[in-house]
Amino acid sequence: MTSLPSRADDPALWPSDPEEARALQARLAREIRQDPLDAAGVRLAAGLDVSYDRDDERLVAAAVVLSLPELEVVDSATAHAAPSFPYLPGLFAFRELPPLLEAVRGLSVEPDVYVCDGFGLAHPRRFGLACHLGWLLDRPAIGVGKSPFVGRAEEPGPERGAWSPLLAGDGTGGEETVGRALRTRTGVRPVYVSVGHRADLDGATDLVLRLTPEFRLPETVRRADRLSRDALAGLSGG
Repeated sequence: MTSLPSRADDPALWPSDPEEARALQARLAREIRQDPLDAAGVRLAAGLDVSYDRDDERLVAAAVVLSLPELEVVDSATAHAAPSFPYLPGLFAFRELPPLLEAVRGLSVEPDVYVCDGFGLAHPRRFGLACHLGWLLDRPAIGVGKSPFVGRAEEPGPERGAWSPLLAGDGTGGEETVGRALRTRTGVRPVYVSVGHRADLDGATDLVLRLTPEFRLPETVRRADRLSRDALAGLSGG
């Protein structure tokens, strides 16, 4: 079992009121670090994802750890729960992180980096799920989304590895870079990469390319998505 930092169990970090949750995000965003991430040195990468049943009354969170460069499953764990926070854009972390952390606790290895199906700095308060997770664990984390949540990006070049900056308003009338639109497969729609915590955008981009040798989405996220869906089907008996 993986032990988590004590801050993950601090009740003050889990408000039930949406306005308090937004205020907490804005405060913690100031503590996010963008340390250099050596993508070539990553040996264990964890993918995280959550699946919901049709009635939104039950969810399954999954964590899958892959080895690099082989991209073979080293460990995995799931946790199921009833959603305990409203479905509100920008506040998914308060809904999904408790079961995701429980899944992380179930791992027997500690990953070098966590890859979330979602966003980090590409968030209205610059504190998306990848930032929140990375801050709670004090570990490198990045976010990879299928479509942009905030901001805009020019279409990157058609070849694998091409990217363009994801830009969002900085609150002063200007714009700042909050991520990248990254082409992981030639001629396929880009994904949107953003920093979570203790990672930089260049390193996050390089890591996502290492994790996408065959498909558009990182293998970490694909495997976590599959595991969470299969586990949810098992709970439902289907």
